[in-house]
Amino acid sequence: MNAFAAAMDRIYANPSMAVTAVWISATTSEERPIRVIRRAPDRITDFGAGRFVSDTMMVDVRVSDLADPRPGDLIVIGAGSFTIQGEPVRDRERLIWTLDLRPS
Repeated sequence: MNAFAAAMDRIYANPSMAVTAVWISATTSEERPIRVIRRAPDRITDFGAGRFVSDTMMVDVRVSDLADPRPGDLIVIGAGSFTIQGEPVRDRERLIWTLDLRPS
């Protein structure tokens, strides 16, 4: 394990940074607990002469917790359910998935 991976493990273990969630596969109904870091940036979309601001929900999850997320899989955070939309993207070090979510 390199220093960056060790740092990520400590960040995801910190209750001020990450929360517990449940991943549920859309194809096999397999489920497992994972730790996620929630992000909710605003997204600006240009359409013709107009610009629209919309809310988003994204999470970062360790590859060691979730090896192969797929669009359509479900992420449950507390009382909220979210579906993965679009293709999951890994970071440069291949340690973290970024998942774009929509409410289910």
